[in-house]
Amino acid sequence: MAEVRRASAVLAAGTMVSRVLGFVNMFVLALAIGTYGSAANSFAAANQLPNTIYVIVAGGVLNAVLVPQIVRAGLHADGGRAYINKLLTIAIVILGLTTLVATALAPVLVRVTVSGFNEAQTNLATVFAFWCLPQIFFYGMYTVLGEVLNARSVFGPFTWAPVFNNVIAIIGFALFMLFFGSDPEGARTVADFSGGMITTIGATATLGVATQAIVLILFWRRSGLSFRPDFHWRGVGLREVGRMASWTFGMLMVTTLTGVVQSNVASLADADDPSVSVLSRSWLIFMLPHSIVTVSIATAYFTRMSAAGASGRMSELKADISAAIRAVTLLIMAATAGLIVLAFPFARLFTKTFYQTQSMGFVIIANVVGLLSFTLLFVVQRAFYALGDTKTPFYFTLAEGIVFTLILIGCAMLPSPYIAIGVALGQSVATTVQMALAWYLLRRRIGTFDGRRIGASLTRYAVAAVPAALLGWLVLTALGATHDGGFGVSGKPQAVVTMIAAGAVVAAVYFSLLIALRVPELRGVLAPLAARIRRR
Repeated sequence: MAEVRRASAVLAAGTMVSRVLGFVNMFVLALAIGTYGSAANSFAAANQLPNTIYVIVAGGVLNAVLVPQIVRAGLHADGGRAYINKLLTIAIVILGLTTLVATALAPVLVRVTVSGFNEAQTNLATVFAFWCLPQIFFYGMYTVLGEVLNARSVFGPFTWAPVFNNVIAIIGFALFMLFFGSDPEGARTVADFSGGMITTIGATATLGVATQAIVLILFWRRSGLSFRPDFHWRGVGLREVGRMASWTFGMLMVTTLTGVVQSNVASLADADDPSVSVLSRSWLIFMLPHSIVTVSIATAYFTRMSAAGASGRMSELKADISAAIRAVTLLIMAATAGLIVLAFPFARLFTKTFYQTQSMGFVIIANVVGLLSFTLLFVVQRAFYALGDTKTPFYFTLAEGIVFTLILIGCAMLPSPYIAIGVALGQSVATTVQMALAWYLLRRRIGTFDGRRIGASLTRYAVAAVPAALLGWLVLTALGATHDGGFGVSGKPQAVVTMIAAGAVVAAVYFSLLIALRVPELRGVLAPLAARIRRR
């Protein structure tokens, strides 16, 4: 367990630095081209395409299949080196071909995903897409290289590599403002964007992702690996991998088709109302605690869960599922309370007017409502992957896709200012349905996994979170962050001060109440931090 805590701490530290820089990156981009407006939405749509295509082709397949297979291959006499060489060769071929085809089809992909854009917006998004779509290859390589390192218990590089991505992006967007000027209000029209402006933004985004992947190569020798292309793919177990991956591919197709509907519905909103860009940035804010807390802790547990699942040690697997859920949700509950309270000042960092701040704040809150469900789903889904089961996740993802699509159809009928809020809230509702079904199916598969203990822990966390949020909201209101002209939303420095004050109250009340309630999980979660402080 101590090993898991150390690995989680390393992952969390890297992710936290990366996410902080990610928000600096997002802030600089907002200064350069704005958060609202036609140009901001065009770039957001284009820069989202590589992620969408990558997820269809390989993203979830690699995450669902890669770690368990590498853990099993590690039992071979060569420590899995031959298998990894074959795997990496296959990945390079598939990702390379996919990137070439997707880039050639950029005009078609843009029109399919944002049908609500006018012709000028669509053309700008298409040019941006030509620059952004090569990211598919580098996202894929980052995932393969990083997951191989994770499977061999070398956790740090995977979470620290995105730091380089964000640093390059920040420099690139700063240069854009130096050469072409800033536009935080998004006042530039699509016609105002020259070839040099488009190139600076598009090339910067892709260069950062490429660097993120290349950096991981430097760490391979540390894990005892060296790459030699190997095209002899027979006998490596690709048939079994293909069987597992086929269900994951189907799951990703459902997710992606739902995402296409979501993008089209979001693009129906007017340029002055929250649309594609606001949803994209609000999602990044939503993902902040998930990336720092959930991914950091669950990734370390996932390697253990995969080993237990591969050898049929069900009692250990259940124990790891329970421990991962209780450790992750302790911090996620605090993050949920904090983000709901801080949504308005957080939005003010990327907006100009109070209307923009308010509308983006409501989108953030609508997303955060589903954060706990999203976290529980993440752990439960990886429990299925540890068992080598990618078929069941397809079914509960299909259910989520159907529910979310029906909600999106309703959102398309909403007035323009409420479309993005409806989309975000619909995502939270659909995720909660998916989580409940996944939980039920996992219990049918392996039996109870500490349900009463988990329920008791979640209840204690909620008892601490509610008063923490209420007191934080009182501080937020006192600082005037809920009305036009109030101190908390009158400027970016004021918003930061408000976030620090209200956030400190939420954290202090929440953890004080956990201590008063004698929550046993608190010591385990904070032990790595306490150990580091003592060493220093």
